[in-house]
Amino acid sequence: MNFLINSAYAQTAGGAPAQQSPWTSFIFLGGFILIFYFMLIRPQSKRAKEHKALVEQLAKGDEVMTAGGILGKVTAVDEHYIAIAVTDNVELKMQKSSVSAVLPKGTIKSIGQAK
Repeated sequence: MNFLINSAYAQTAGGAPAQQSPWTSFIFLGGFILIFYFMLIRPQSKRAKEHKALVEQLAKGDEVMTAGGILGKVTAVDEHYIAIAVTDNVELKMQKSSVSAVLPKGTIKSIGQAK
C-alpha cells in the first residue's frame, strides 16, 4: 500500500553527524562583520571625510559644480551657505553641502567657448 510514499528509517547511532564547535559560528559571524566593515562602512566614511574637507576649503573665486549639475563661481562664503554667480547678474545662494566638486580655474570659460 506504500508504493507511492517511500518509507523513512532512522539512522543508526554510529552514523550520527559530528557536532560543530560553538566557536565556528562566532568565527563566521566575525568574518561577516569584517567583510561588511571593509566593503561598506569604511569607504562611506572616507567619502564623507573627503566631502567635509572639500566644503570647508571653499573660498571666494573657486569654480564649483553642485549636486544638481549647476556650474558657477563662488562670490561669497558664509558659515553654512555660499553664493554662486551662474551668469551675469544671476547669483544663486545655496548650502555648502550641495557642492559636489571644485573645478580647475578656467573650466567654466572653456565650456562656454565650446559652442
